[in-house]
Amino acid sequence: MTARVLPSGRAALLVECDALADVLALLDVLAASAPPGVVELVPAARTLLVSLDPARLPLESAASWVRAAAAEAPTAAAPAPAGLADAVVVDVDYRGVDLAATADLLGVSAEHLVARHTATAWRVAFIGFAPGFGYLVAEDWPFDVPRLDVARTRVPSGAVGLAGGFSGAYPRESPGGWRLVGRTEAALWDPAADPPALLAPGRAVRFRAVGS
Repeated sequence: MTARVLPSGRAALLVECDALADVLALLDVLAASAPPGVVELVPAARTLLVSLDPARLPLESAASWVRAAAAEAPTAAAPAPAGLADAVVVDVDYRGVDLAATADLLGVSAEHLVARHTATAWRVAFIGFAPGFGYLVAEDWPFDVPRLDVARTRVPSGAVGLAGGFSGAYPRESPGGWRLVGRTEAALWDPAADPPALLAPGRAVRFRAVGS
């Protein structure tokens, strides 16, 4: 795996990878081998931020650890999560405004699209766009879903959408260009909770159909 390790201030390293699959593979290795002094691992689409306490883990030592982990991590690892028994289950009413049109676009029935969405073993790859908005990926998800040509100015809180190879749910009302296939009542972001985000990076997720 190619990983470029760059300093990011005095207490963090930014690791640049070639692909999201590499980020996830490196995240797994780092999480399993984190030495004392590692504060947080924050994945993104092509980068991984390693936040640390330099009094306990100097930047040079942390960089050596990250490079060794990158050499160990498999290239283009599958994003399937471990520990599906501990997966977050998100109940979804699959009557999204774009469900039928998205199914037509993909050449399947709406029932088939819902069945694949609920049968898929999802993993939170990273958080972005808004607090609590998890970008979910899966090895067994077969669809690449185009975004809307024109983004909506208002997407309701809890809307469950698809875009590219990702699935996700809007934690609050906001603009958005994902195709909406359903809606959940789950509390995706609660600043008073610990942790505030229901869907943390690396977490396994299952969607479950509810309603009529």
